Amino acid sequence: MHDITFWYDPISPYAYLAFERLPEALMGLSVRVRYKPVLFAALLKANGQLGPAEIPSKRDWTYRQVSWLAHQHGVTLDLPAAHPFNPLALLRLGLATATDDVPGETNRYVTEQLFHHVWRGGGDAVAPDRLAALQTLLQDHMAQREKPWHAPDSELVKQRLRSNTDEALALGLFGVPALETRGHVFWGQDALPMLRAQLEGDPWFDSGAWDAAAALPVGVRRGG
Repeated sequence: MHDITFWYDPISPYAYLAFERLPEALMGLSVRVRYKPVLFAALLKANGQLGPAEIPSKRDWTYRQVSWLAHQHGVTLDLPAAHPFNPLALLRLGLATATDDVPGETNRYVTEQLFHHVWRGGGDAVAPDRLAALQTLLQDHMAQREKPWHAPDSELVKQRLRSNTDEALALGLFGVPALETRGHVFWGQDALPMLRAQLEGDPWFDSGAWDAAAALPVGVRRGG
């Protein structure tokens, strides 16, 4: 059994594509995936980066590329009414469903609902009526499971998100999606074949190439 942690923020179309493609990418392998929401903006800030949607020309390319990738892989993807947006409400709704034994995780159903809320239908991801409908859906899900629901604006839920973000930063994560297994972190939906190769025991991962990448000296640094 391979344990994989899938770090995500539903604001990211690449995280959505990776989520949708993951079952096919891992087909035939025995895996357990843990889904952990994290505030992408906090990762960017900690690393002194702008998000792709914050750079005008890169923003245009991002939406074109993810639309193409969705078309290429047969994934339904509708751009939301506005992007980027503040995802805190969605992240907290997700973690309101986390159980005490795994307080930082959302199950696959909840994770799917968060992604579909943003990337299917073309709606406004933060419209109050849509958020209310999503909350009702998730509350019903927890009731059916006979699991407790925690208020999304409670300090407990807010702390869960902070803890996830701190853990992600401690692992050196700089973006989403990030998939971690066996001490290796794979970034981006296009890294899924590389992830599978590692799980299948590709000898490249024991060749020293992985560690060599981190040992390459820096030639020059740009001034601030």
